[in-house]
Amino acid sequence: MTTDTPSPRSRWWALGILTLSQLMVVLDVTIVNIALPSAQTELGFADEGRHWLVTGYALAFGSLLLIGGRLSDYFGRRRMLVIGLVGFALASALGGFADGLPALLSARVLQGAFGALLAPAALSLVSTTFEDRRSRLRAFAVFGAVSSAGGAVGLLLGGLLTEYLSWRWCMWVNLPIAAAALAGMWLIRTQPVLDRTRLDLPGAATSVLGMVALVFGLAMAEHNGWGSIATLGPLLAGVILIAVFVLIERRAAHPLLPLRVILDRDRGAANLVGLLVNGGLFAVFLFSTYYLTEGLGYSPLQTGLSFIPVVAGIIATSTLAGSAVAARFGPRSVITTGSVIAALGLVWQTTAGLDSAFVPDLLPGLTLYGLGLGLVFGRLQEAATARAERRDVGVASAMINASQEVGGAAGTALVSSLAAAAAAAFVATAPPSATLSASATVESYQAALWAAFALYVVAATVSVLLFRRGVVEIDPTAEPIAH
Repeated sequence: MTTDTPSPRSRWWALGILTLSQLMVVLDVTIVNIALPSAQTELGFADEGRHWLVTGYALAFGSLLLIGGRLSDYFGRRRMLVIGLVGFALASALGGFADGLPALLSARVLQGAFGALLAPAALSLVSTTFEDRRSRLRAFAVFGAVSSAGGAVGLLLGGLLTEYLSWRWCMWVNLPIAAAALAGMWLIRTQPVLDRTRLDLPGAATSVLGMVALVFGLAMAEHNGWGSIATLGPLLAGVILIAVFVLIERRAAHPLLPLRVILDRDRGAANLVGLLVNGGLFAVFLFSTYYLTEGLGYSPLQTGLSFIPVVAGIIATSTLAGSAVAARFGPRSVITTGSVIAALGLVWQTTAGLDSAFVPDLLPGLTLYGLGLGLVFGRLQEAATARAERRDVGVASAMINASQEVGGAAGTALVSSLAAAAAAAFVATAPPSATLSASATVESYQAALWAAFALYVVAATVSVLLFRRGVVEIDPTAEPIAH
């Protein structure tokens, strides 16, 4: 077992391996969105099942993220990183060879599960590889930049691979990335396991089962309606399981999630806003993809490029304007403003139809949406770790990421149910025509936008009511947090 301090040069090569691992996880949040229409056409699955390919990955990743962090502490970070890379690669290979929705969905869930092992291990290894604060800050800046850019890379790469090769390459592309990361694993030093406290298995089981039940219930509403036992049963079971999880965490000697982390007003508000905002974001990306491809006839590459204004807006306000604004205003003002701006961007996009042109009709709304999201995301991580004790900073950071991923899964399921109902109602009343299918796609797209708009209005309301006034004070000795 090697615990020697690595040389300065090898540390930066090690950072390259860790950021490559993180890129693979972030990439798969968006890359499959662009591939979905082509995959659906080839595999022939129904519209009701398509959102699970986004929801399954996000739900598995988000619900297992806290557990993945604890397993890294218990079994060793380098070991869990290797297991995560190998598992993610094998799941990607399975997805690339899928011959139907069940196989492809299984692969996506496995990707999310192994990603939940991989991501906390990589993040922790960045911190322990760079022991002096100055180099650690630079390393986290690089790691965070890759995480932020991964979504844009996924959109572009998904468009290129789907258009010029096949949608299957959106899965297989992870194989060379994982292989390169594994080949450089000798650069990552093995570290002694220092935390062998008992794992909170009851808490882990109830939290995962509760979140899965809630999302499953929301998804069942699309096919069975909101009054069906198939919808209400899982929703009720989810609420009960989450309540049991809270009771377990209150009494556990070593809780998976110390409740003090989210009972603070700022941290609780940040997690709730993250859940709502990402719920809208994932759904907007999914339904925008189908609108652009089926409604406007865009190619996969054109579809991927169409999302660049959103990503550019997020980067602009989260990195360029975010720091200057945060110096004067606290998360309450900034996150509320960002949520409202994003909501207005969605309203602009609801005017889109079958004859819309990108620059005059879509570009302003997409740009406004991205600029608003950047203000939210730029301050969300800060608020989610605000005033946290040093021992809680890691779990607080993991919790906000878990909230965003689970929110993305739940929001996609909820919005899909509402959009499907709107499309079905339209088809039932509209006269037959050559454009009926495309018009139904537009109807579901607009319904999805209004549903996401409602989520952002709720997010803005939560921000006003729960966040404290003033600027968050950061402990200068605290560990830097990667976004």
